[in-house]
Amino acid sequence: MDTWYERLSGLDQAFLHFETQSTYMHVALTAIFEGGSLGRSGGGLDIKRIRRHIASRLRFIPRYRQRLAFVPMTNDPVWVDDADFDLAYHVRHTRIPNPGTDRQLQTLCARLLEQPLDRRRPLWELWLIEGLAGGHFAMLCKVHHCMVDGIAGVDILAALLGMQPQSDSEKVERWTPRPAPDGPTLLRDDIQRRARTAWSLMQRAPRMWRGELPTPTDLGGRISAVWDLVRTGLDGSADTPLNQPISAHRRVDWLSFELSAIKAIKTRLGGALNDVVLTTISGALRRFFMRRGETINGEFRVLVPVSVRTQDERGQTGNRVSMWLTPLPLDEADLLRCYSRIRETTERYKNDHSSLGGEVLTQTADWTTSLVVGLATRLLTRSRVFNLIVTNVPGPPMPLFLLDAPMVAAYPHVPLFENQGLGIALFSYADRFTWGFVGDWDMVADIHNLCNDVQATFNELQDAAGLTKPQAATPTKRLPRQRPMQSQIVTHEFAAAAL
Repeated sequence: MDTWYERLSGLDQAFLHFETQSTYMHVALTAIFEGGSLGRSGGGLDIKRIRRHIASRLRFIPRYRQRLAFVPMTNDPVWVDDADFDLAYHVRHTRIPNPGTDRQLQTLCARLLEQPLDRRRPLWELWLIEGLAGGHFAMLCKVHHCMVDGIAGVDILAALLGMQPQSDSEKVERWTPRPAPDGPTLLRDDIQRRARTAWSLMQRAPRMWRGELPTPTDLGGRISAVWDLVRTGLDGSADTPLNQPISAHRRVDWLSFELSAIKAIKTRLGGALNDVVLTTISGALRRFFMRRGETINGEFRVLVPVSVRTQDERGQTGNRVSMWLTPLPLDEADLLRCYSRIRETTERYKNDHSSLGGEVLTQTADWTTSLVVGLATRLLTRSRVFNLIVTNVPGPPMPLFLLDAPMVAAYPHVPLFENQGLGIALFSYADRFTWGFVGDWDMVADIHNLCNDVQATFNELQDAAGLTKPQAATPTKRLPRQRPMQSQIVTHEFAAAAL
């Protein structure tokens, strides 16, 4: 049988290098389900049936049965089939005391997120969490960022779940792993690939210089976009209490709005949904810092991932994103003026193709070795290019099901980088718009207060736009402060039977 492998792109490699003992690089989603026929008395789950269903869906996600291998000398990573793939290792089972609260679930999710993924195995885990009130259960999905971006993650979620309830799983197809090439073969192929790339660039250079090659935008515009991005990064963002060295421990919180309420503000004020989101975050952070008695000097800058994935690339794994570095006007108390300033900035970015700079930089990573990518990512993480990551992923507009169990909510989790104590992810699903907050355990001990600030700011923005605001969410009772330890995670694993 012929051997098989696949290279990681430069951007995918970068997420491997971003990872440290304190900055794990898996993206995640906590999905809440009604029990359906999967539920058992006392809040239990039919975990064997769930594993069998997931096994039947893996044919749609080949990457879930592939692990990393490395090219000798260059240490460039590649994907190969995992000959020892064990589904029971990846689909885990745990619980909270029944009837569990949101706060207990959030605490458990934070502890599970702290556990790094094993690079010797396929880089994903599903944790089924039983014991929620009302017969509900949760599914925490962890996938390394080198495998997916936000849009690809949604495609994977849709592959694991279904748009209609079903009582039985499909037949589990037999899978045979393809042999991986040996080290000398990987090195020979890599040398040949680099030689072809260098020759192709040499052939294209004169024509590019004369402007003879058709491109979506001119070469000068791309160079200008790269320079603007680099210059912004060199200036440095604001020095804040949220941008200090972080630990490996996390806090998790979330909240949910009606999607129609977000759209109503956008319709009334113009602009885009992201303008509503960024204005809400700007006002909430202003409240948050003022309560703490903290003054922010300098430009508070948000990194906003921008998808460059084409329709033809939907369903593929890997990362196809660029970035905006967007300043937030934390000095602006009036939310309508804040909205106007943010909208003006984002519209300028759209018109001058500001995301091209990030796209070009990530494409150039494909021409280099893993060593160069690693050095560049370490330099980036040690500089204060941005203060906060805000990622907004459009999810499916229709309900999804795990067999016959409907998914009723989904809360996203974004990884933290070095010197970044807070991350915010947003996800739309059916008629809801959910916010997921991840913070360093010590740096953002008051993360629940930030959630309340987001809710209060959103209500104020609705008022300012002349819309009726919904009733504020009832604050969840906070648990006593206790440092999370890996040994505190109580798991309940079933027998690892081959499916």
